[in-house]
Amino acid sequence: MWILFLKIMQIGQLSKKTGLSRDTIRFYEKKGLIPTALKQNEFNSYKNYSHETLEKLLIIKKMKGFGFTLNEISDFLGLMEFNTASCENVSQKMLEKVRLIDKKMKELNEMKSLIIGSLDSCAPEESKSTSCPLVSVNF
Repeated sequence: MWILFLKIMQIGQLSKKTGLSRDTIRFYEKKGLIPTALKQNEFNSYKNYSHETLEKLLIIKKMKGFGFTLNEISDFLGLMEFNTASCENVSQKMLEKVRLIDKKMKELNEMKSLIIGSLDSCAPEESKSTSCPLVSVNF
């Protein structure tokens, strides 16, 4: 009789292999990004995680590094689950993110310019005043 051996690990091992904290792993589990771990037996509360869970966590970590939100990552995981994570589909989502980043960068540069422009209203002689015009309201 052949027994199929699946590589299983507990949360500490999973944490070491992914570099994610135990709390983060539990959070992803609670949010449904990774499958709920199986309890080893009824006598202890140890949960076992599969190699597939490890792979998903590494993908989640990679996508977080790219700046994707958990909702966006969930979409990617859905593509993978339904075998529709083609380069075309993934590239399209990546390009959407790049456009969003470009838009955000433009907004941040506009805010930066606004702040720098506002600094002109602070004259050097007013620097010792207790009422800076930048944080006061003039009606």
